[in-house]
Amino acid sequence: MGQPHKQTLERDLTQAIVEGAALRARPIAMTVAVIIAGLLPVMWGTGSEVMQRIAVSMAGGMITAPLLSMFMVPVVYLMIRRRGDLRSTLSDNRTEPL
Repeated sequence: MGQPHKQTLERDLTQAIVEGAALRARPIAMTVAVIIAGLLPVMWGTGSEVMQRIAVSMAGGMITAPLLSMFMVPVVYLMIRRRGDLRSTLSDNRTEPL
């Protein structure tokens, strides 16, 4: 494969990852907001002391998990994909006659 073609594919992949993350941002944010809104009364005293502690940890998890899934998963995928492309490029260069 030629170098310009690989650059085009990588640019398309990066653009697809960014567009996919942006497309999923609103539904994920709405889901997290509703869950945290449901946990607020429990955190502020309507539940027992044990339930308040559980609600706080659940709210923290509901904040961090979507952030990790929206930012870390696409970045790790892109890194793995680039590594695989690099390996295939190196193996293609080894098989070509001099």
